[in-house]
Amino acid sequence: MAEQYQVSGSTAASISASIEAGVRRGDWVWGDALPPIRVLADELHVSPATVSKAYQDLRQRGIVETSGRRGTRIRRRPPVAGPRAAMRLPVPDGALDLSSGDPDVRLLPALGPHLRALSDVVGSPFGYAAAGAMPELIDVARDRLEADGVPVADAAVTVTNGALDAIERLLTTHLRPGDPVAIEDPGWANLQDLLAALGLIAVPVAVDDEGPVPDSLLSALAAGVRAVIITARAQNPTGAAVTAERASAIRKALSLSPEVLLIEDDHAAELAGVPLHCLSGATRSWAFLRSASKPFGPDLRVAVVAGDEATIARVEGRMRIGTGWVSTVMQRLLLRLWQEKAVAAQIADAGKSYDRRRRALHDALTSRRVQVHGRTGINLWVRTPDETRLVTALRDAGYAVAPGSLFRMDAPPGVRITVSPLDDDAIEPLAETVAAALHPPAVSSPGR
Repeated sequence: MAEQYQVSGSTAASISASIEAGVRRGDWVWGDALPPIRVLADELHVSPATVSKAYQDLRQRGIVETSGRRGTRIRRRPPVAGPRAAMRLPVPDGALDLSSGDPDVRLLPALGPHLRALSDVVGSPFGYAAAGAMPELIDVARDRLEADGVPVADAAVTVTNGALDAIERLLTTHLRPGDPVAIEDPGWANLQDLLAALGLIAVPVAVDDEGPVPDSLLSALAAGVRAVIITARAQNPTGAAVTAERASAIRKALSLSPEVLLIEDDHAAELAGVPLHCLSGATRSWAFLRSASKPFGPDLRVAVVAGDEATIARVEGRMRIGTGWVSTVMQRLLLRLWQEKAVAAQIADAGKSYDRRRRALHDALTSRRVQVHGRTGINLWVRTPDETRLVTALRDAGYAVAPGSLFRMDAPPGVRITVSPLDDDAIEPLAETVAAALHPPAVSSPGR
């Protein structure tokens, strides 16, 4: 649609507003290229500097991105309200959706019965002054984190409305627009979008099966990053998990830059299937996040955040002047889920199911000479020289997967496959389809 959309305006502000309006209406969608600066300047009878300033404003607000010869294009999820269809690639009718990254809804605990059970014990409503992190929840969270080796003895602990909410508050209270932040590459697409919306500069750190590569992290630290964000286990999209040996190397690298803010994200938590090798405490300012969304369901937007006293005080202070606090109903619900033995058993079974399906698909692909990564979690990362070709071939065969361009900056091409909707009997057919797309049979040339 962008080819027909007419940008208007005579100032940088009005030009950027015109383009933003087009994004809201869906006239501009993900990947659409904006006109070259000089071309648009001629069309609007303004100077190239005016258009350049408009594009700069859009970049700073995370609506567009500039990528070398590809020019300036609309970001995957610009931070403006618009048609939901523009937010992600469409899934064809009848296709098996392996692109979402969501947990298996069939394995999530039913929240309704627990909410009904809480109705008689919630007590009197909280007033604004009394609300906040529930002491009972914090006490149990401390025990759970300490059991995994998180250094909570001298730390502060609070709760936020999910992991991304915590990360946003941590970044906005420590950093300013233009500051560089080291993130995994390939890595969580939502995090890349958040950095763009905050006007922060993403510095890629290479990832292998054991987590961030130390030499790449050292390069980012040497470049002056102000914060480092690392996924402890079940990294999205590669399934990497930080090993004991890698954790030692990362802590050594971070010790050279003790002023850097370290944010450690353990979003998979109970579903990870491997031990946690904690990095928190390696720098003076640090935060460890554990979200409830993956194990207990995306609708339970609660994350526990541990960190040094100053860092957590900033997070809580920012919440008080914004949303105020995390719903006490949600906090009580999470506390109840943590304490129910039947729920713990259900989560453990879900983790085993993810591990079984992920390993089965990993082995099936490897046996067919497909280069694939995924030690933990619900995703596999399949390497390919041509993302578009593989995504298209799988779509034509009835599978929707996520192109690696959503997750990577400098990393080689790949696609992400989420195993959550994949039943056991569908694994071999999918592996065969992926292998056929990556290794098509040679076509014999006709004889002379």
